[in-house]
Amino acid sequence: MAWPLALATICLILYASLYPFVGWRNQGISPFHFLNAPLPRYWTGFDVGVNLLGYAPLGYLLVLSALRSGRVTGAITVAVVSAGLLSLTMETLQNYLPSRVPSNVDLALNTTGAWLGACCGWVLEKVGLVDRWSHLRARWFAPDARGALVLLLLWPLALLFPAAVPMGLGQVFERLESALADALMGSPFLEWMPMREMELQPLVPLAELSCVALGALIPCLLGYCVIRRRWQRAVFAVVMLGAGMAASALSAALSYGPEHAWAWLDVPVQVGMGLAALLALPLLLVPNRAAAALTLLALATHLSLLNQAPIDPYFAQTLQTWEQGRFIHFYGLVQWLGWLWPYAALLYVVVRLSGRERAAPAET
Repeated sequence: MAWPLALATICLILYASLYPFVGWRNQGISPFHFLNAPLPRYWTGFDVGVNLLGYAPLGYLLVLSALRSGRVTGAITVAVVSAGLLSLTMETLQNYLPSRVPSNVDLALNTTGAWLGACCGWVLEKVGLVDRWSHLRARWFAPDARGALVLLLLWPLALLFPAAVPMGLGQVFERLESALADALMGSPFLEWMPMREMELQPLVPLAELSCVALGALIPCLLGYCVIRRRWQRAVFAVVMLGAGMAASALSAALSYGPEHAWAWLDVPVQVGMGLAALLALPLLLVPNRAAAALTLLALATHLSLLNQAPIDPYFAQTLQTWEQGRFIHFYGLVQWLGWLWPYAALLYVVVRLSGRERAAPAET
């Protein structure tokens, strides 16, 4: 599993390093001039942290892949050199993008981060913690739980992108409609677009409450698809609900300021979170396959309700500020997660339900 994750990490680095992929031009200078450039006069701790930690997972995964394949000699060196060459390639290509600035400091921080991740992977493998995690995963999750685990790990990250409705991921209908209209402007195909007779209306409190409850319940149900024992499901549900609230609070703090971290937790949201917790209890008893079917139903209902509501102008202004602020360093990755996560979960559940395996009922 380490090699596929390492390849996925490389793809994310490529995306983050070369975004927005437009405006390529040749400045007529050496692409390696940044190596001898003076140190930048202005930098922030956030920049250092992102560049340092951005390559740490790659170093960790490369070392783990090498160790698991039996290539012990020079595993750390190979991982660090590979990550360093990748960083050098990205910084060199940034010379040809007007919105990006290559930096020798970024190269050094990326390589250092990869070394830290590689050392961490080597130590964890040698002391047996990686094997312990494998055994823990085997006790808690079904053998085919890889896809669900990836989605569940990404869910709190997707919540970092500000949502008009708390726990409401996948609100893309209005954006898609606007983007399609802009793309077809001036063409005869614009008349083919279905026209709404009424403007989208804000959600009433009951609909908002339902969206919050379903949004919080969906990851719990997704976990129930691959967890069999009831007590493990109960622990998992508590962890996921807590992670959802923590991620939403962090998103609000980063968007509006720390003093507004819990401003989103109004009465409908509180009732919705409580309802999600209450519904998660009896659903501990359902078989894995029934949990997958309920996940599909919850996703369809949640997306239907959520996409009937517009994005109000104040929230749209907040998003514009958020996208242009410090989170621009993620170059839309968290934004795309917030948009696409429920649809990826929908596809995963459909594929899982179409399989021939029979899920056992939840064990005590």
